[in-house]
Amino acid sequence: MPKPVQQWFNEYAVSHKNPTNKAIHWFMVPAIYFSIVGLLWSLPLSAVVSDQQLSPWINAASLLALPIHWFYLRLSKALALAMALFTLSCFLLCDLISTLSPIPLWQCSIWIFVVAWIGQFIGHKIEGKKPSFFEDIQYLLIGPLWLMGFVFDYLNIEYKAKK
Repeated sequence: MPKPVQQWFNEYAVSHKNPTNKAIHWFMVPAIYFSIVGLLWSLPLSAVVSDQQLSPWINAASLLALPIHWFYLRLSKALALAMALFTLSCFLLCDLISTLSPIPLWQCSIWIFVVAWIGQFIGHKIEGKKPSFFEDIQYLLIGPLWLMGFVFDYLNIEYKAKK
């Protein structure tokens, strides 16, 4: 039985109490999520599959999204759906940047990734605690879900499993 979503959130919150660190997370966590999607989006699978032209939407990002959202689904169906919509919006933005930007998506993604992680580490310096993922790598997936939990709480939408 997986750890309940609220237990993940309570454990994650231990190193995210400082209001400045929390505010930084509201910008940097989605930026990091997008940048990772962008880097993975830049790895098309058509280079691996011979003699086939695959859709640009079939890539490392879309394939890795499947187990990630399975993890989310096991924690909360409602939050998993919201994260799937957020991921889809990242996919749309990746496609848009790939199509219209003179700067390659992978370069944009690297810059966003570096700047966002600098912001995260500044936030944790202010907090006085190490990022949670140093304790358990799964917290890299919990951060975005934790923020989505706040959105659901603000909108008064239930996301925890009924007992």
